[in-house]
Amino acid sequence: MVAKIASGSSLYSALAYNLQKVKKGHAKVLLTSKMIEPVNGNFGIGICTNSFEPYLRANKRTENPVIHISLNPDPKDKLSNEQFSEIAQGYMQKLGYGNQPFIVYKHEDINRHHLHIVSVKVDETGKMIRDNFQHRLSMRICRELEKEHGLIPANEKQKREGYTIKKVDFKKGNIKQQIANVVRPVSCSWHFQSFNEYKALLSIYNVHASEVKGEYKGKPYFGIVYSALDEKEGVCGSPIKSSRIGNSVGNLALQKRITKSKKTILNRNLKERPKAIITKAFQNSKNQKAFEKQLLKDGISVLFRENGSERIYGITFIDHRQKFVFNGSRLGKDFSANVFHEKFGPQGQTSFDTNSPGQKQPPADPHISSFVENLTGLLGIENRGENYEEEAFIRRMKRKKRRKRKL
Repeated sequence: MVAKIASGSSLYSALAYNLQKVKKGHAKVLLTSKMIEPVNGNFGIGICTNSFEPYLRANKRTENPVIHISLNPDPKDKLSNEQFSEIAQGYMQKLGYGNQPFIVYKHEDINRHHLHIVSVKVDETGKMIRDNFQHRLSMRICRELEKEHGLIPANEKQKREGYTIKKVDFKKGNIKQQIANVVRPVSCSWHFQSFNEYKALLSIYNVHASEVKGEYKGKPYFGIVYSALDEKEGVCGSPIKSSRIGNSVGNLALQKRITKSKKTILNRNLKERPKAIITKAFQNSKNQKAFEKQLLKDGISVLFRENGSERIYGITFIDHRQKFVFNGSRLGKDFSANVFHEKFGPQGQTSFDTNSPGQKQPPADPHISSFVENLTGLLGIENRGENYEEEAFIRRMKRKKRRKRKL
């Protein structure tokens, strides 16, 4: 079982997300603790808010007092409602929230049924529930509950990464939802410094993104549309406006994400890991396929862009472990497309074997058309059917900063 924990300031967002699922018949309230029980059995946002409000009013120092947890058993675990309830109760008790008000929703919109729990991180006196090493404690609790309830243990990769994003399959239909389940988590959790880098990342999940510019009633507008891609990188079906998916995947949100990513990449030195790995792979690879294979072992994918003459004019790297996508030139001139073309291009592969980045190359033709090679083996991690719509709502909680109350 894999648990995901998010803290935020917006109680409304957490409740609204789950209530939306309930109204669509995709979820139901499975369990409540220390909550006001409605006469009609309808746990709407109003009555739920009334249960949490005294705790939030008492809070004086906790910046993000709302906690939203998802518990995800293995898809092969077939559990009854009673078993799900026992797991939720046990998890909250062990995590230190046994005396807190909380509501548990069972989500059934995908084959892997799972739980969402909404609670608050402050007690009735306004004191914060201790969350030191909370994620480490959560992992230990999951292992204990797996043994207690005979659940299939999560392997090490699942513990570290949770469930992966699922590629869009045009043949399966429901394209809007499939695309939403890709672009929402990507736009909120990955680091990219340009729209083209964001676009390159989406392509490995069979999603195409386009910028749309125009003028309406004398005012300029700038939007984004998304489409599905087939196995040959061809666009399928009608494009979908970002507004139909949500503000989190629109132009304004992406620009904010780009600005934030630049700071994160700098502050966390995200370039250092891939730079060392790419340099080593480049030096030890005699051809492009060997280079790609070597990088993939370290969780890095690479997209080569070539023109009709097989000239490499662009290269984008995707660091899956750090959730960081970047053009080669971001690492410096030694990692530009020209350097890789010199070694891996049609002529380079016969005359260069052990070159390393650093040689000066002639500039690429600025008039060549864009073409993205179809990659294989990029999604080596097993897809587990996660519905990433929930991730967007969890992360949205973090964006709304709670105004500090005056003492």
